[in-house]
Amino acid sequence: MGESWIGWLVGAVLVVGAALAAGALGYFWGRQGLARQLEEALAERERLERLRREAERRWQETERRLRGREAEARAKYEEVRRAYEDLERRWQEAEGRLKGREEKLEQIEARLLRREERLEQKAAELQRVERALAADRQRLADLIAQGEELLESERRRLEELAGLTQEEAREELLRRVEEEAERFYARKVREIKERYEREAEREARKILATAIQRYAADEVERATVSLVPLPDNEFKGRIIGREGRNIRTFEALTGVDVLVDDTPDTVVLSCFNPVRREVARIAMQNLVEDGRIHPAQIKKQVDQAKEQVEKAIKEAGERAVMEAGLQGVHPELVKLLGRLKFRTSYGQNQLQHSLEVCFLAGMLAAELGLDPTPAKRAGLLHDIGKAVDHKVEGSHSLISAELAWRYGESEEIVHAIAAHNEEVEAQSVLAVLLQAADTLSAARPGARQETFEAYIQRLQALEELCKSFPGVAEAYAVQAGREVRVMVKPDEVHDDLAAKLAYEIARTIEEELDYPGEIKVHVIRSVEFAERAR
Repeated sequence: MGESWIGWLVGAVLVVGAALAAGALGYFWGRQGLARQLEEALAERERLERLRREAERRWQETERRLRGREAEARAKYEEVRRAYEDLERRWQEAEGRLKGREEKLEQIEARLLRREERLEQKAAELQRVERALAADRQRLADLIAQGEELLESERRRLEELAGLTQEEAREELLRRVEEEAERFYARKVREIKERYEREAEREARKILATAIQRYAADEVERATVSLVPLPDNEFKGRIIGREGRNIRTFEALTGVDVLVDDTPDTVVLSCFNPVRREVARIAMQNLVEDGRIHPAQIKKQVDQAKEQVEKAIKEAGERAVMEAGLQGVHPELVKLLGRLKFRTSYGQNQLQHSLEVCFLAGMLAAELGLDPTPAKRAGLLHDIGKAVDHKVEGSHSLISAELAWRYGESEEIVHAIAAHNEEVEAQSVLAVLLQAADTLSAARPGARQETFEAYIQRLQALEELCKSFPGVAEAYAVQAGREVRVMVKPDEVHDDLAAKLAYEIARTIEEELDYPGEIKVHVIRSVEFAERAR
């Protein structure tokens, strides 16, 4: 019994062990299956996640493409809409223009219809006029035929009465017409010839006077400016230099104004000091010939020009003394004489004037039986002060006498020089001779231009002549005497008489006055009305 129980227990144990082993084995196999399932589930989950991400990526790309296509579609839509609106606007404008043109065409058509109607009316009227003209031409032809018949009958009667044939009458008529024509044309030719001779003489006087006046202006210009020719206009820029440094240096060194204007291939040097202007002219010519223009070269050329001008001054003075035949003239006086070469007075070269006075005074002294040498000496030195009168105060006569005394001239010569313009009373024959010689040199024909006093007298004479006409209130000479303005009394000279007065004044000026160029006469009639408001 005990063994059976043990057997049963062992069996039970075995059964339980087998069951446990089977359960453990099943658990083990089940767990491995679950692990595999879990791994498969995880792998599936990962695959699904990848698919989800891929799907999201594709969805986003699709969404971006859709948004781009939508924006493009919207842009195309806007473009199409604007194009449509533009086309619609242009269509409306074209339609408006077409309507306007249609209206204009209708108006033109209406005007053409009206014009056609008027033309038809005028054509009908023209036909009536043509018919009337045809009738008038017929009547005129009948009258001409009747007139010819009358003329023929009268011609036959005249031939019978005069005893001349038609050819003889024609020849007689032609002869008389030729004689009358010859007399007429001879009279006309004589009148035309006389008129043109008068006009030619008047024009010749005007031409000569204008030429003299232009010559005077040229002399004034030559006394104040010098012209330096240039090879080409390129030199103007080189003369000016960068920022004007060359021209400023030249003006500072020479004391002249350099005018670089529109005058082609020319530069103008302006200065009232003739010596400085001559230095500037020589320096500018040398610079142009050399081609190198810069401040250092300008200074070099100006210095050389000064030396050259000083040399020329000395040579001119020595030549004048030699030409006058004088001895023992102080070198400083010789130098001052040379400076007179570049000085003018009333358009007359001062050195040439001094030589003329020298020769005239010598000849006058010789005619009187006096020694001509002191007279020639005083004549040559009488205007020596004009070489320095721009530096020294006082009249040139007294300055000249002071210089002559300073450099050793005799008292007789010094007195004559001081008295030659009557600033000092003449107390010697030599002084009187010098006055006469100076007056002769200045008064000879062509020596000097018109003086200021003569100019004033000419203007006064012009004004007085205009005032001598009846009805003239005032007369004013303007434009240096080239124009006169005549103010007339409005109650005495009417508009019709003003033109006649201008003509008469112009003709009287031509006949009674001597003047250069031409004078324009303006007659002015001014009427003023005034009233007081109270």
